[in-house]
Amino acid sequence: MFQAVNMTAAEFCGCAAGLFIFGYCFYYYLARSDMSGFMQTSFFFCYMFMVCYAFFLMLGAVGYRSSLSFVRHIYK
Repeated sequence: MFQAVNMTAAEFCGCAAGLFIFGYCFYYYLARSDMSGFMQTSFFFCYMFMVCYAFFLMLGAVGYRSSLSFVRHIYK
């Protein structure tokens, strides 16, 4: 089947939200939270990395599937 869209660009548009959330985690940790110490820091960033990676994958899949359905619709 012919696919005329660059799927990586569509994926990265959705994945940018996950990257933004991870970037905001650094701001939140430094400016807003009162956390200190190695254990709190490692737990915070490890859990936030997992959450942001889940957003990265989910929104990337949504971007991929929506662009794929759009291309299939217009070239039908």
